Order: sequence, then C-alpha cells, then structure tokens
Amino acid sequence: MSGANALRGEAELRIGERPHVLRPSYAALVAAEAELGPLFALVERAADGRLGLGEMASLFWHCVAHRPETLTREAVGEAVVAQGVAAVTPALRTLLGQILQGR
Repeated sequence: MSGANALRGEAELRIGERPHVLRPSYAALVAAEAELGPLFALVERAADGRLGLGEMASLFWHCVAHRPETLTREAVGEAVVAQGVAAVTPALRTLLGQILQGR
C-alpha cells in the first residue's frame, strides 16, 4: 500500500525496507533548485537522457516527505542504485511532471 497521493503529484521510493513518499512541495523544489540549478534545465537534461545519478538522488532527497533523522542522503542514492534507474524512473517521471505542470 502506497502512502503517495498521485493527485498531489506525489510518488513513492523504497529506501531500505521502507517506502517513502516523495512530495514535490515548494520548499523541496526550491532546495533542489538551489543545489542543482534551474529546474527547467534539470527537466531538459532528463528529457535528453543526460540526468546524472547524483542529480536524480538529490532531487529525491529534497522531496522525501517527513524525512526521518536517521535517513541519510547516501541511503537515498544507494536505494536508487540498488533498485536500478529503470525501477525508479516512474517516481522521477512523476516529480518532473509536477515541475512542468504543477498541481
């Protein structure tokens, strides 16, 4: 059962044994943009197949809703690697869609 609400543009990412909701809130996207540069450029890189693994993990990190103190940024990156890019692409697609379309 997913705690992600697709109507709110949320996605789910399994990190370790636990699913986490990715919520592209204003604060999360501002933090991601401060680190990764303009979000439109991020979307363009993704569309061109040039989005790096670190960029993807960073976007996910900033969008983890209710992030527990025990969750590390490294764990998010390791979860992406463990599952493979293909498996986490639906979550990425959801977040990128929200960046472009909003709610």
